[in-house]
Amino acid sequence: MSALQTPPRLRPRTLRIIPLGGLGDIGRNMTAFEINGKILLVDCGVLFPQDDQPGVDLILPGLDQLDDRLDDVVGLVLTHGHEDHIGAVPYLLRRRRDIPLYGSKLTLAFVDGKLREHRLRDTAMYHEVAEGDTVALDEFELEFFAVNHSIPDALAVAIKTAAGTVLHTGDFKMDQLPLDGRITDLRGFARLSLTGVDLLMADSTNAEVPGFTAPEKDVEPALERVFATSKQKLVVACFASHVHRVQQVMDLAVAYRRKVVYVGRSMVRNMTTAQELGFLKVPAGTLIELAQIDDYRDNEVVIISTGSQGEPLSALSRMANREHPTVQVGKGDTVLLASSLIPGNENAVYRVINGLTRIGASVVHKGNAFVHTSGHASAGELLYTYNVVKPFNVLPVHGEARHLVANAELAKATGVPADRVIVAEDGDVIDLFEGKARRVGRVDASYIFVDGSTVGDVTESSLTDRRILGEEGFISIIVAVDLRASSLVAGPDINARGFLTDPHIFDSVTRDVRQALLQALEEGVDDTHQLQQTVRRVVGRWVSKTYRSRPMIVPVVIAV
Repeated sequence: MSALQTPPRLRPRTLRIIPLGGLGDIGRNMTAFEINGKILLVDCGVLFPQDDQPGVDLILPGLDQLDDRLDDVVGLVLTHGHEDHIGAVPYLLRRRRDIPLYGSKLTLAFVDGKLREHRLRDTAMYHEVAEGDTVALDEFELEFFAVNHSIPDALAVAIKTAAGTVLHTGDFKMDQLPLDGRITDLRGFARLSLTGVDLLMADSTNAEVPGFTAPEKDVEPALERVFATSKQKLVVACFASHVHRVQQVMDLAVAYRRKVVYVGRSMVRNMTTAQELGFLKVPAGTLIELAQIDDYRDNEVVIISTGSQGEPLSALSRMANREHPTVQVGKGDTVLLASSLIPGNENAVYRVINGLTRIGASVVHKGNAFVHTSGHASAGELLYTYNVVKPFNVLPVHGEARHLVANAELAKATGVPADRVIVAEDGDVIDLFEGKARRVGRVDASYIFVDGSTVGDVTESSLTDRRILGEEGFISIIVAVDLRASSLVAGPDINARGFLTDPHIFDSVTRDVRQALLQALEEGVDDTHQLQQTVRRVVGRWVSKTYRSRPMIVPVVIAV
């Protein structure tokens, strides 16, 4: 990661773009746009933790960068309702409750459910927009375009300013046979190009994948085979916001005379909202409550569950561990993972698959059947987009480093000059001035960790401590000293957790600690912190030499 570099003072007629998340990760998407002292935000999502971030619930974008400028924020545009784009909205609104929110009907409805949980709903300022709408917002003029994605009602946004026009695609693909009939508005993109697109910020997730992303309809035959061959209980796990996939499962459930039950709080909340707004069609008598599941035989029900990414506390993980209070999966049952693997979640997902397999379930997933297609544009679609939009500058967004670089190469292949294609990191400061985008500095947009009810208190240092505790254990040494008499009053008492359990293993190092402390006291050391460091060094050398281990060492020296 590049070093921080204070950006220069913002010039008039300059649009400053600062990605606060989403560049380098699949998640925590957020970008700040500033001109003439006013700030527009696009998206505000979360990143889910990986195995090496123990105890972390969520990771937020660089919200701290906004703390001194919250009064200058004129609005937050939300491109669609996935967690990696809306999940951090409550944490932003805790800092300033009256930031206007702009989004489509379904997106704002999903946000409303989150704000209700965080008790922020009463002060929320919603502004519903749809494709074709334009909004004048202080220094910004916004125009919205329909885009096709794995969730209904997704939008791209054109941001028109005195410094030029930016097109932010959000997450999109070009499914020409979408389940909801709503295609990406390429004609709108082409029309926008006639007046000039100074900067295109395009979804990079599938930039490494050649060709075009398969249509959602192509998944249906494989899904139907699962229904046709499943003779007992059928569990389908997918993203809690994947309305299209749930609709496909719902239609097959009706065809195969199965009732549908949702499992998982977010699944229940989101699908209830989607049904109420007309985005999910549920035939009468199809849906039942979880409490009614025992009233039906196993082959008369399909369970739509959360947990497709192996989240430890999700419904599917609890089923795999035989810990779910209501749903038990066993021999002969079928579990369908109708989702893609988010990078970083592989171990967790395979752990769930193995757990389900051990208890006798047949697990169908993307690795052994065509049961999912991506919601993101592949290389062919991105090339098409560049040729239609003809941007003067390109800033790839939404992806890991390899995705961003691949997207940049596609832009260059269509004729965008290399010096006008910027592969940035979170926190980079890009200025658009007189038609040219330039990187001019760097600010801190590092991870903000959510751990239970605490936000930002967990640091990388504390995560390192947690990893050491989890992998190596810890050793505590307690000793009382009389500084005046230069003698030991009690101890050393050595205890360990997550280390070797034989109490006699510390006999030799206890003698070494005692001798080192007495020598230090005789040399006139009268500071307990220095004495603690002496203990740490002695025990550290012993445990490294004897066991080649690096546990956390916690020395406590008490002066009496």
